[in-house]
Amino acid sequence: MKKLLLLTPRFILIFCLGFLIVFSGGVQAQQSNIPYSRQDSLRGSITPERAWWDLVYYHLDIEVDPKKKSIQGKNSVHYKVLKQGQTLQIDLQEPMEIHGFYQGEKELKYRQEGNAYFVDLESPQELGTVRKLEVWYGGKPRISPNPPWSGGLTWEKDQKGNPFIANSNQGDGASLWWPCKDHMYDEPDSMLISVTVPDPLINVSNGRLRAKEKLAEGKTTFHWFVNNPISNYGVNISIADYAHFSEEYLGEKGTLSLDYFVLKENLEKAKVQFRDVPRLMRAFEHWFGPYPFYEDGFKLIEVPYLGMEHQSAVTYGNGYQQGYKGKDFSETGWGLTFDYIIIHEAGHEWFANNITYRDIADMWIHESFTTYSESLFLDYHYGVLAGNAYLQGARQVIKNDIPIVGDYEVNQRGSGDMYFKGANILHTLRQWIDQDEKWRAILRKMNTQFYHQTVSTQDIEGFLALETGLPLKSFFDQYLRTAKVPLFQYYWKDGSLYYRWQEVVGDFFMPIKLHQHEQTHWLEPNATWQSTDRLEAGIMFETDPNFYIYTQQIQPPLE
Repeated sequence: MKKLLLLTPRFILIFCLGFLIVFSGGVQAQQSNIPYSRQDSLRGSITPERAWWDLVYYHLDIEVDPKKKSIQGKNSVHYKVLKQGQTLQIDLQEPMEIHGFYQGEKELKYRQEGNAYFVDLESPQELGTVRKLEVWYGGKPRISPNPPWSGGLTWEKDQKGNPFIANSNQGDGASLWWPCKDHMYDEPDSMLISVTVPDPLINVSNGRLRAKEKLAEGKTTFHWFVNNPISNYGVNISIADYAHFSEEYLGEKGTLSLDYFVLKENLEKAKVQFRDVPRLMRAFEHWFGPYPFYEDGFKLIEVPYLGMEHQSAVTYGNGYQQGYKGKDFSETGWGLTFDYIIIHEAGHEWFANNITYRDIADMWIHESFTTYSESLFLDYHYGVLAGNAYLQGARQVIKNDIPIVGDYEVNQRGSGDMYFKGANILHTLRQWIDQDEKWRAILRKMNTQFYHQTVSTQDIEGFLALETGLPLKSFFDQYLRTAKVPLFQYYWKDGSLYYRWQEVVGDFFMPIKLHQHEQTHWLEPNATWQSTDRLEAGIMFETDPNFYIYTQQIQPPLE
Protein backbone atom coordinates (compact mmCIF):
# COMPACT_ATOMS: atom_id res chain seq x y z
CA MET A 1 0.00 0.00 0.00
CA LYS A 2 1.03 3.63 -0.28
CA LYS A 3 3.42 4.73 2.46
CA LEU A 4 2.14 7.40 4.81
CA LEU A 5 4.27 10.25 6.05
CA LEU A 6 6.03 9.73 9.37
CA LEU A 7 5.37 12.77 11.54
CA THR A 8 7.96 13.88 14.08
CA PRO A 9 6.47 16.99 15.70
CA ARG A 10 8.64 18.81 18.21
CA PHE A 11 7.00 20.47 21.13
CA ILE A 12 8.57 23.53 22.73
CA LEU A 13 6.85 24.44 25.94
CA ILE A 14 7.62 25.14 29.56
CA PHE A 15 4.85 23.54 31.60
CA CYS A 16 4.32 25.84 34.56
CA LEU A 17 2.17 25.36 37.61
CA GLY A 18 1.08 21.87 38.52
CA PHE A 19 1.03 19.56 41.42
CA LEU A 20 3.30 16.73 42.34
CA ILE A 21 2.16 13.64 44.16
CA VAL A 22 4.84 11.14 45.04
CA PHE A 23 3.78 7.88 46.66
CA SER A 24 6.14 6.40 49.19
CA GLY A 25 6.07 3.12 51.00
CA GLY A 26 3.13 1.87 48.91
CA VAL A 27 0.69 4.30 50.55
CA GLN A 28 -2.25 5.12 48.32
CA ALA A 29 -3.15 8.76 48.92
CA GLN A 30 -5.91 10.91 47.55
CA GLN A 31 -4.60 12.99 44.67
CA SER A 32 -7.51 15.33 44.11
CA ASN A 33 -9.53 17.74 46.22
CA ILE A 34 -12.85 16.10 45.36
CA PRO A 35 -15.15 15.80 48.40
CA TYR A 36 -16.19 12.14 48.57
CA SER A 37 -19.31 10.75 50.21
CA ARG A 38 -20.10 7.68 52.26
CA GLN A 39 -21.66 6.16 49.13
CA ASP A 40 -18.39 6.64 47.25
CA SER A 41 -16.59 4.65 49.95
CA LEU A 42 -19.23 1.92 50.06
CA ARG A 43 -18.94 1.55 46.30
CA GLY A 44 -15.18 1.93 45.96
CA SER A 45 -13.64 0.21 48.98
CA ILE A 46 -13.30 -3.37 50.18
CA THR A 47 -15.65 -2.96 53.12
CA PRO A 48 -15.65 -5.42 56.04
CA GLU A 49 -18.93 -6.78 54.68
CA ARG A 50 -17.16 -7.63 51.41
CA ALA A 51 -13.80 -8.80 52.72
CA TRP A 52 -14.79 -12.01 54.54
CA TRP A 53 -16.22 -13.88 51.54
CA ASP A 54 -14.84 -14.77 48.12
CA LEU A 55 -16.94 -15.00 44.96
CA VAL A 56 -17.03 -18.46 43.39
CA TYR A 57 -19.95 -18.50 40.96
CA TYR A 58 -22.91 -16.39 39.80
CA HIS A 59 -26.09 -17.57 38.12
CA LEU A 60 -27.85 -14.51 36.79
CA ASP A 61 -31.37 -15.58 35.74
CA ILE A 62 -33.50 -12.75 34.38
CA GLU A 63 -36.31 -11.83 32.00
CA VAL A 64 -36.02 -8.70 29.91
CA ASP A 65 -39.27 -7.00 28.87
CA PRO A 66 -38.61 -4.61 25.95
CA LYS A 67 -42.09 -3.06 26.12
CA LYS A 68 -41.81 -2.15 29.79
CA LYS A 69 -38.05 -1.58 29.59
CA SER A 70 -37.74 -3.68 32.70
CA ILE A 71 -35.76 -6.58 34.15
CA GLN A 72 -37.06 -9.15 36.64
CA GLY A 73 -35.30 -12.16 38.12
CA LYS A 74 -32.64 -13.30 40.53
CA ASN A 75 -28.92 -13.69 40.99
CA SER A 76 -27.64 -16.73 42.84
CA VAL A 77 -24.38 -15.79 44.54
CA HIS A 78 -22.09 -18.69 45.45
CA TYR A 79 -19.25 -17.72 47.77
CA LYS A 80 -16.51 -19.22 49.91
CA VAL A 81 -16.16 -18.20 53.55
CA LEU A 82 -12.65 -16.82 54.12
CA LYS A 83 -13.08 -15.69 57.72
CA GLN A 84 -15.82 -15.18 60.27
CA GLY A 85 -18.66 -12.92 59.19
CA GLN A 86 -22.45 -12.75 59.39
CA THR A 87 -23.23 -9.58 57.41
CA LEU A 88 -22.73 -9.50 53.65
CA GLN A 89 -22.84 -6.53 51.27
CA ILE A 90 -24.67 -6.72 47.95
CA ASP A 91 -25.00 -3.71 45.66
CA LEU A 92 -27.95 -2.62 43.52
CA GLN A 93 -28.59 0.90 42.28
CA GLU A 94 -31.90 2.69 42.14
CA PRO A 95 -34.39 2.64 40.55
CA MET A 96 -33.87 -1.14 40.65
CA GLU A 97 -35.39 -2.78 43.73
CA ILE A 98 -34.54 -5.75 45.90
CA HIS A 99 -37.46 -8.15 46.36
CA GLY A 100 -35.75 -10.40 48.86
CA PHE A 101 -32.63 -12.23 50.04
CA TYR A 102 -32.80 -15.98 50.68
CA GLN A 103 -30.42 -18.57 52.07
CA GLY A 104 -31.52 -22.15 52.54
CA GLU A 105 -35.06 -21.12 51.50
CA LYS A 106 -35.24 -18.74 54.46
CA GLU A 107 -35.85 -15.05 53.81
CA LEU A 108 -33.24 -12.87 55.46
CA LYS A 109 -33.36 -9.46 57.07
CA TYR A 110 -31.33 -6.64 55.61
CA ARG A 111 -30.78 -2.92 55.83
CA GLN A 112 -30.26 -0.55 52.92
CA GLU A 113 -27.77 2.29 52.82
CA GLY A 114 -28.14 3.95 49.45
CA ASN A 115 -27.02 1.47 46.81
CA ALA A 116 -25.54 -0.95 49.37
CA TYR A 117 -27.60 -3.70 51.01
CA PHE A 118 -26.30 -5.32 54.20
CA VAL A 119 -27.75 -8.81 54.57
CA ASP A 120 -27.91 -10.49 58.00
CA LEU A 121 -27.12 -14.17 57.58
CA GLU A 122 -28.71 -16.49 60.15
CA SER A 123 -26.95 -19.82 59.61
CA PRO A 124 -23.32 -20.31 60.69
CA GLN A 125 -20.82 -19.25 58.02
CA GLU A 126 -18.19 -21.93 58.56
CA LEU A 127 -14.66 -21.23 57.42
CA GLY A 128 -13.85 -22.81 54.05
CA THR A 129 -17.44 -23.70 53.13
CA VAL A 130 -19.18 -22.61 49.95
CA ARG A 131 -22.59 -21.06 50.50
CA LYS A 132 -25.33 -19.71 48.23
CA LEU A 133 -27.35 -16.52 48.57
CA GLU A 134 -30.32 -15.88 46.28
CA VAL A 135 -31.08 -12.26 45.47
CA TRP A 136 -34.48 -11.58 43.91
CA TYR A 137 -34.92 -8.19 42.29
CA GLY A 138 -36.52 -6.21 39.49
CA GLY A 139 -37.43 -2.84 38.05
CA LYS A 140 -36.66 -0.44 35.25
CA PRO A 141 -32.88 0.10 35.13
CA ARG A 142 -31.46 3.50 34.41
CA ILE A 143 -31.44 4.39 30.72
CA SER A 144 -27.96 5.49 29.73
CA PRO A 145 -28.02 9.16 28.67
CA ASN A 146 -24.70 8.82 26.82
CA PRO A 147 -23.58 5.22 26.34
CA PRO A 148 -21.01 3.88 26.90
CA TRP A 149 -19.62 6.80 28.94
CA SER A 150 -22.72 7.05 31.13
CA GLY A 151 -23.83 3.71 32.48
CA GLY A 152 -27.18 2.04 32.01
CA LEU A 153 -29.21 0.24 29.38
CA THR A 154 -29.88 1.39 25.84
CA TRP A 155 -33.29 0.57 24.34
CA GLU A 156 -33.44 1.20 20.58
CA LYS A 157 -35.07 -0.41 17.53
CA ASP A 158 -33.73 -1.79 14.26
CA GLN A 159 -35.00 -0.75 10.84
CA LYS A 160 -37.96 -3.13 11.12
CA GLY A 161 -38.97 -1.80 14.52
CA ASN A 162 -37.64 -4.77 16.50
CA PRO A 163 -36.10 -4.08 19.92
CA PHE A 164 -32.36 -3.47 19.96
CA ILE A 165 -31.09 -3.53 23.54
CA ALA A 166 -27.71 -3.53 25.29
CA ASN A 167 -26.00 -2.60 28.54
CA SER A 168 -22.88 -0.52 29.16
CA ASN A 169 -21.80 0.17 32.72
CA GLN A 170 -18.05 0.52 33.23
CA GLY A 171 -17.33 2.90 36.07
CA ASP A 172 -20.95 3.41 37.08
CA GLY A 173 -21.15 -0.26 37.95
CA ALA A 174 -22.87 -3.49 37.01
CA SER A 175 -25.22 -2.89 39.95
CA LEU A 176 -27.04 -0.44 37.69
CA TRP A 177 -28.98 -3.44 36.37
CA TRP A 178 -28.15 -6.55 38.43
CA PRO A 179 -27.33 -7.20 42.10
CA CYS A 180 -23.72 -8.22 42.70
CA LYS A 181 -20.57 -7.67 44.66
CA ASP A 182 -19.86 -4.50 42.74
CA HIS A 183 -16.13 -4.08 43.26
CA MET A 184 -13.45 -5.06 40.79
CA TYR A 185 -11.13 -6.85 43.22
CA ASP A 186 -13.25 -10.02 43.34
CA GLU A 187 -14.44 -12.03 40.33
CA PRO A 188 -16.42 -15.27 40.20
CA ASP A 189 -14.48 -18.24 38.84
CA SER A 190 -17.29 -18.91 36.35
CA MET A 191 -20.82 -17.73 35.63
CA LEU A 192 -24.11 -18.78 34.04
CA ILE A 193 -26.16 -16.03 32.41
CA SER A 194 -29.78 -16.99 31.64
CA VAL A 195 -31.80 -14.35 29.82
CA THR A 196 -35.42 -14.72 28.73
CA VAL A 197 -36.62 -12.54 25.85
CA PRO A 198 -39.69 -12.50 23.57
CA ASP A 199 -39.41 -14.25 20.21
CA PRO A 200 -37.88 -13.72 17.67
CA LEU A 201 -35.26 -11.84 19.68
CA ILE A 202 -31.90 -13.38 20.54
CA ASN A 203 -29.87 -12.61 23.64
CA VAL A 204 -26.11 -12.82 23.30
CA SER A 205 -24.02 -12.84 26.47
CA ASN A 206 -20.52 -13.82 27.50
CA GLY A 207 -19.08 -17.29 27.07
CA ARG A 208 -20.68 -20.08 25.08
CA LEU A 209 -24.35 -20.84 24.49
CA ARG A 210 -25.06 -23.86 26.68
CA ALA A 211 -28.77 -24.18 25.86
CA LYS A 212 -31.69 -22.44 24.20
CA GLU A 213 -34.96 -23.12 26.00
CA LYS A 214 -38.32 -22.49 24.30
CA LEU A 215 -41.00 -21.29 26.72
CA ALA A 216 -44.71 -20.68 26.54
CA GLU A 217 -46.14 -17.32 25.51
CA GLY A 218 -43.59 -16.90 22.69
CA LYS A 219 -40.47 -16.55 24.82
CA THR A 220 -37.01 -18.11 24.76
CA THR A 221 -34.34 -18.37 27.44
CA PHE A 222 -30.72 -18.27 26.34
CA HIS A 223 -28.26 -19.89 28.76
CA TRP A 224 -24.67 -18.65 28.33
CA PHE A 225 -21.89 -20.21 30.39
CA VAL A 226 -18.64 -18.35 31.13
CA ASN A 227 -15.84 -20.78 31.88
CA ASN A 228 -13.37 -18.17 33.14
CA PRO A 229 -13.24 -15.49 35.84
CA ILE A 230 -15.15 -12.41 34.74
CA SER A 231 -15.42 -8.85 36.05
CA ASN A 232 -18.86 -7.59 36.97
CA TYR A 233 -18.78 -4.73 34.45
CA GLY A 234 -17.85 -7.21 31.72
CA VAL A 235 -21.14 -9.12 32.05
CA ASN A 236 -23.16 -8.48 28.94
CA ILE A 237 -26.66 -8.73 27.52
CA SER A 238 -27.17 -7.82 23.86
CA ILE A 239 -30.70 -8.35 22.55
CA ALA A 240 -31.92 -8.03 18.96
CA ASP A 241 -33.25 -9.96 15.98
CA TYR A 242 -29.68 -10.91 15.12
CA ALA A 243 -28.12 -12.58 12.11
CA HIS A 244 -25.18 -14.83 12.96
CA PHE A 245 -22.09 -15.92 11.06
CA SER A 246 -18.81 -17.40 12.22
CA GLU A 247 -15.33 -18.56 11.31
CA GLU A 248 -12.38 -20.27 12.97
CA TYR A 249 -8.97 -18.89 13.78
CA LEU A 250 -5.97 -21.17 14.22
CA GLY A 251 -4.09 -19.51 17.03
CA GLU A 252 -1.37 -20.20 19.56
CA LYS A 253 -3.61 -22.44 21.70
CA GLY A 254 -5.37 -24.19 18.85
CA THR A 255 -8.66 -23.44 17.12
CA LEU A 256 -10.53 -20.38 18.35
CA SER A 257 -14.16 -19.82 17.37
CA LEU A 258 -15.00 -16.34 16.09
CA ASP A 259 -18.74 -15.60 16.18
CA TYR A 260 -20.46 -12.48 14.91
CA PHE A 261 -23.96 -11.23 15.73
CA VAL A 262 -25.25 -8.27 13.72
CA LEU A 263 -28.52 -6.70 12.68
CA LYS A 264 -29.87 -8.47 9.64
CA GLU A 265 -29.80 -5.30 7.55
CA ASN A 266 -26.04 -5.01 8.20
CA LEU A 267 -25.04 -8.62 7.50
CA GLU A 268 -23.18 -8.01 4.23
CA LYS A 269 -21.35 -4.95 5.57
CA ALA A 270 -20.32 -6.89 8.65
CA LYS A 271 -18.84 -9.72 6.59
CA VAL A 272 -16.46 -7.18 5.08
CA GLN A 273 -15.77 -4.98 8.12
CA PHE A 274 -15.16 -7.82 10.55
CA ARG A 275 -12.19 -9.07 8.53
CA ASP A 276 -10.19 -7.04 11.04
CA VAL A 277 -10.83 -9.71 13.69
CA PRO A 278 -8.43 -12.43 12.41
CA ARG A 279 -5.91 -9.66 11.70
CA LEU A 280 -6.05 -8.39 15.27
CA MET A 281 -5.75 -11.91 16.63
CA ARG A 282 -2.53 -12.43 14.67
CA ALA A 283 -1.07 -9.13 15.86
CA PHE A 284 -2.11 -9.37 19.50
CA GLU A 285 -1.14 -13.01 19.96
CA HIS A 286 2.26 -12.05 18.56
CA TRP A 287 2.71 -9.19 21.04
CA PHE A 288 0.74 -10.33 24.10
CA GLY A 289 0.53 -14.11 23.89
CA PRO A 290 -2.48 -16.40 23.38
CA TYR A 291 -6.00 -15.02 23.42
CA PRO A 292 -6.95 -15.40 27.12
CA PHE A 293 -10.38 -17.04 26.69
CA TYR A 294 -10.16 -19.89 24.18
CA GLU A 295 -12.64 -21.89 26.31
CA ASP A 296 -15.27 -19.16 25.90
CA GLY A 297 -14.53 -18.23 22.29
CA PHE A 298 -14.61 -14.72 20.85
CA LYS A 299 -17.74 -12.85 19.79
CA LEU A 300 -18.25 -9.46 18.16
CA ILE A 301 -21.79 -8.19 18.67
CA GLU A 302 -23.52 -5.19 17.13
CA VAL A 303 -25.13 -2.87 19.69
CA PRO A 304 -26.91 0.52 19.57
CA TYR A 305 -23.95 2.43 21.06
CA LEU A 306 -20.27 2.79 20.15
CA GLY A 307 -18.98 -0.39 21.75
CA MET A 308 -17.32 -1.90 24.81
CA GLU A 309 -14.94 -4.62 25.97
CA HIS A 310 -17.39 -7.15 27.42
CA GLN A 311 -15.33 -10.29 28.00
CA SER A 312 -15.55 -12.80 25.11
CA ALA A 313 -18.57 -10.76 23.91
CA VAL A 314 -17.07 -7.53 22.58
CA THR A 315 -19.74 -5.07 21.51
CA TYR A 316 -19.57 -2.97 18.35
CA GLY A 317 -21.37 0.14 17.10
CA ASN A 318 -18.88 2.08 14.98
CA GLY A 319 -21.11 2.26 11.93
CA TYR A 320 -19.03 -0.11 9.78
CA GLN A 321 -16.39 2.52 9.06
CA GLN A 322 -12.67 2.90 9.57
CA GLY A 323 -11.16 4.90 12.39
CA TYR A 324 -13.17 6.19 15.32
CA LYS A 325 -16.53 7.02 13.72
CA GLY A 326 -14.55 7.86 10.59
CA LYS A 327 -11.93 9.93 12.45
CA ASP A 328 -8.20 9.34 12.76
CA PHE A 329 -7.00 10.66 16.14
CA SER A 330 -3.44 10.87 14.83
CA GLU A 331 -4.31 12.68 11.58
CA THR A 332 -1.56 10.66 9.90
CA GLY A 333 -3.83 8.40 7.86
CA TRP A 334 -2.79 5.32 9.81
CA GLY A 335 -5.84 5.52 12.04
CA LEU A 336 -8.03 4.95 8.99
CA THR A 337 -6.41 1.63 8.10
CA PHE A 338 -8.45 -0.20 10.77
CA ASP A 339 -11.79 -0.03 12.57
CA TYR A 340 -10.90 1.62 15.88
CA ILE A 341 -13.68 -0.01 17.91
CA ILE A 342 -12.89 -3.53 16.72
CA ILE A 343 -9.17 -3.19 17.43
CA HIS A 344 -9.41 -1.22 20.67
CA GLU A 345 -12.23 -3.12 22.33
CA ALA A 346 -10.79 -6.50 21.35
CA GLY A 347 -7.41 -5.39 22.71
CA HIS A 348 -9.13 -5.18 26.09
CA GLU A 349 -9.42 -8.96 26.12
CA TRP A 350 -5.76 -8.92 27.18
CA PHE A 351 -5.76 -5.68 29.20
CA ALA A 352 -9.04 -5.38 31.15
CA ASN A 353 -10.49 -8.85 30.90
CA ASN A 354 -7.36 -10.94 31.39
CA ILE A 355 -5.38 -8.43 33.47
CA THR A 356 -7.97 -6.44 35.43
CA TYR A 357 -7.51 -3.40 37.67
CA ARG A 358 -8.37 -3.95 41.31
CA ASP A 359 -9.41 -0.34 41.87
CA ILE A 360 -10.72 1.99 39.18
CA ALA A 361 -8.06 4.52 40.22
CA ASP A 362 -5.75 2.21 38.26
CA MET A 363 -7.90 2.20 35.13
CA TRP A 364 -4.82 3.24 33.14
CA ILE A 365 -3.78 -0.42 33.22
CA HIS A 366 -6.75 -1.13 30.96
CA GLU A 367 -6.72 1.92 28.73
CA SER A 368 -3.02 2.73 28.35
CA PHE A 369 -1.99 -0.77 27.33
CA THR A 370 -5.04 -1.19 25.09
CA THR A 371 -4.53 2.15 23.33
CA TYR A 372 -0.91 1.15 22.90
CA SER A 373 -2.14 -2.08 21.31
CA GLU A 374 -3.50 -0.01 18.41
CA SER A 375 0.06 1.09 17.65
CA LEU A 376 1.30 -2.49 17.96
CA PHE A 377 -1.42 -3.64 15.55
CA LEU A 378 -0.02 -1.17 13.01
CA ASP A 379 3.54 -2.17 13.88
CA TYR A 380 2.75 -5.83 13.18
CA HIS A 381 0.91 -5.30 9.90
CA TYR A 382 2.58 -2.18 8.45
CA GLY A 383 5.90 -1.80 10.23
CA VAL A 384 7.36 0.03 13.20
CA LEU A 385 7.29 3.45 11.51
CA ALA A 386 3.53 3.23 11.10
CA GLY A 387 3.02 2.47 14.79
CA ASN A 388 5.40 5.25 15.77
CA ALA A 389 3.69 7.82 13.57
CA TYR A 390 0.25 6.91 14.94
CA LEU A 391 1.27 7.53 18.55
CA GLN A 392 3.20 10.70 17.79
CA GLY A 393 0.29 12.14 15.84
CA ALA A 394 -2.24 11.29 18.53
CA ARG A 395 -0.36 13.40 21.09
CA GLN A 396 -2.41 16.36 19.91
CA VAL A 397 -5.42 15.07 21.89
CA ILE A 398 -3.49 14.80 25.18
CA LYS A 399 -4.58 17.43 27.72
CA ASN A 400 -2.12 16.96 30.60
CA ASP A 401 -4.87 18.16 32.90
CA ILE A 402 -4.72 15.91 35.98
CA PRO A 403 -2.72 12.79 36.93
CA ILE A 404 -3.52 9.52 35.19
CA VAL A 405 -3.86 7.63 38.48
CA GLY A 406 -7.09 8.48 40.31
CA ASP A 407 -8.15 8.46 43.95
CA TYR A 408 -8.34 5.08 45.66
CA GLU A 409 -11.24 3.37 47.41
CA VAL A 410 -13.87 5.87 46.21
CA ASN A 411 -14.52 4.57 42.66
CA GLN A 412 -12.71 7.49 41.03
CA ARG A 413 -10.71 7.17 37.82
CA GLY A 414 -7.88 9.47 36.77
CA SER A 415 -7.41 11.62 33.69
CA GLY A 416 -8.74 10.65 30.29
CA ASP A 417 -5.10 11.04 29.23
CA MET A 418 -4.79 7.41 30.33
CA TYR A 419 -5.58 6.58 26.68
CA PHE A 420 -3.09 8.30 24.38
CA LYS A 421 -0.74 9.75 27.00
CA GLY A 422 -0.67 6.34 28.66
CA ALA A 423 0.13 4.71 25.33
CA ASN A 424 2.95 7.19 24.74
CA ILE A 425 4.33 6.49 28.22
CA LEU A 426 4.58 2.80 27.36
CA HIS A 427 6.08 3.65 23.99
CA THR A 428 8.67 5.82 25.75
CA LEU A 429 9.56 2.88 28.00
CA ARG A 430 10.01 0.74 24.90
CA GLN A 431 12.58 3.25 23.61
CA TRP A 432 14.43 3.25 26.92
CA ILE A 433 14.64 -0.57 26.85
CA ASP A 434 15.83 -0.30 23.24
CA GLN A 435 15.38 -4.03 22.56
CA ASP A 436 12.09 -4.78 20.84
CA GLU A 437 12.23 -8.54 21.34
CA LYS A 438 12.81 -8.03 25.04
CA TRP A 439 9.85 -5.63 25.14
CA ARG A 440 7.66 -8.16 23.37
CA ALA A 441 8.76 -10.89 25.79
CA ILE A 442 7.83 -8.62 28.72
CA LEU A 443 4.34 -7.97 27.37
CA ARG A 444 3.79 -11.68 26.82
CA LYS A 445 5.11 -12.60 30.26
CA MET A 446 2.83 -9.99 31.83
CA ASN A 447 -0.21 -11.73 30.37
CA THR A 448 1.08 -15.04 31.69
CA GLN A 449 2.10 -13.90 35.15
CA PHE A 450 -1.14 -11.99 35.78
CA TYR A 451 -3.36 -14.44 33.86
CA HIS A 452 -7.00 -13.97 34.92
CA GLN A 453 -5.99 -11.82 37.88
CA THR A 454 -6.86 -8.43 39.34
CA VAL A 455 -3.85 -6.17 39.84
CA SER A 456 -2.79 -2.77 41.15
CA THR A 457 -0.54 -0.11 39.67
CA GLN A 458 2.12 -1.22 42.16
CA ASP A 459 1.91 -4.77 40.78
CA ILE A 460 2.49 -3.55 37.23
CA GLU A 461 5.25 -1.10 38.18
CA GLY A 462 7.04 -3.76 40.18
CA PHE A 463 6.77 -6.28 37.37
CA LEU A 464 8.11 -3.87 34.76
CA ALA A 465 10.97 -2.73 36.98
CA LEU A 466 11.98 -6.34 37.64
CA GLU A 467 11.71 -7.50 34.03
CA THR A 468 13.43 -4.48 32.49
CA GLY A 469 16.09 -4.17 35.19
CA LEU A 470 15.56 -0.40 35.08
CA PRO A 471 15.00 2.09 37.95
CA LEU A 472 11.41 3.00 37.07
CA LYS A 473 10.00 4.44 40.28
CA SER A 474 10.56 8.10 39.39
CA PHE A 475 9.53 7.39 35.78
CA PHE A 476 6.08 6.23 36.89
CA ASP A 477 5.81 8.87 39.61
CA GLN A 478 6.39 11.49 36.94
CA TYR A 479 4.12 10.19 34.21
CA LEU A 480 1.30 8.64 36.25
CA ARG A 481 1.11 10.78 39.39
CA THR A 482 1.72 14.25 37.98
CA ALA A 483 0.24 16.00 34.98
CA LYS A 484 3.63 17.35 33.95
CA VAL A 485 5.63 16.28 30.90
CA PRO A 486 9.44 16.16 31.33
CA LEU A 487 11.09 19.16 29.68
CA PHE A 488 14.52 18.60 28.11
CA GLN A 489 16.20 22.00 28.30
CA TYR A 490 19.52 22.77 26.59
CA TYR A 491 21.87 25.45 25.28
CA TRP A 492 25.19 25.64 23.43
CA LYS A 493 28.25 27.34 24.91
CA ASP A 494 31.92 27.20 23.97
CA GLY A 495 31.39 24.20 21.72
CA SER A 496 29.63 22.11 24.39
CA LEU A 497 26.01 21.14 24.82
CA TYR A 498 24.55 21.90 28.24
CA TYR A 499 21.37 20.10 29.22
CA ARG A 500 19.03 19.20 32.11
CA TRP A 501 15.52 17.99 32.96
CA GLN A 502 12.91 20.50 34.12
CA GLU A 503 9.31 20.10 35.30
CA VAL A 504 10.15 16.73 36.82
CA VAL A 505 9.88 15.03 40.20
CA GLY A 506 12.94 15.52 42.36
CA ASP A 507 14.67 12.23 41.65
CA PHE A 508 13.52 11.83 38.05
CA PHE A 509 15.74 9.60 35.95
CA MET A 510 15.35 8.70 32.29
CA PRO A 511 18.03 8.68 29.59
CA ILE A 512 17.26 10.37 26.30
CA LYS A 513 18.33 9.57 22.75
CA LEU A 514 19.55 12.32 20.42
CA HIS A 515 20.09 12.15 16.66
CA GLN A 516 22.65 14.32 14.87
CA HIS A 517 23.55 13.64 11.26
CA GLU A 518 23.22 9.84 11.15
CA GLN A 519 24.63 9.27 14.60
CA THR A 520 22.75 8.44 17.79
CA HIS A 521 23.83 9.73 21.18
CA TRP A 522 22.44 8.75 24.59
CA LEU A 523 22.46 11.31 27.41
CA GLU A 524 21.45 10.92 31.05
CA PRO A 525 20.09 14.30 32.16
CA ASN A 526 19.09 15.17 35.70
CA ALA A 527 17.75 18.34 37.27
CA THR A 528 21.17 20.04 37.29
CA TRP A 529 23.10 21.31 34.31
CA GLN A 530 25.49 18.85 32.68
CA SER A 531 27.58 19.20 29.54
CA THR A 532 28.96 17.08 26.71
CA ASP A 533 31.22 17.73 23.74
CA ARG A 534 30.24 14.55 21.93
CA LEU A 535 27.87 16.44 19.62
CA GLU A 536 29.05 18.75 16.86
CA ALA A 537 28.64 22.27 18.15
CA GLY A 538 25.93 24.40 16.66
CA ILE A 539 24.66 21.68 14.35
CA MET A 540 20.96 20.90 14.64
CA PHE A 541 20.06 17.69 16.45
CA GLU A 542 16.76 16.04 17.26
CA THR A 543 15.60 14.42 20.45
CA ASP A 544 14.13 11.06 19.50
CA PRO A 545 10.43 11.75 18.74
CA ASN A 546 9.39 8.43 20.22
CA PHE A 547 10.15 9.74 23.72
CA TYR A 548 7.16 11.61 25.13
CA ILE A 549 8.90 14.75 26.32
CA TYR A 550 9.00 18.45 25.56
CA THR A 551 12.19 20.11 24.26
CA GLN A 552 13.34 23.70 24.72
CA GLN A 553 16.50 25.49 23.64
CA ILE A 554 17.35 28.50 25.82
CA GLN A 555 19.97 31.23 25.74
CA PRO A 556 23.21 30.55 27.61
CA PRO A 557 23.17 32.16 31.05
CA LEU A 558 25.06 35.42 31.43
CA GLU A 559 28.45 35.22 33.09
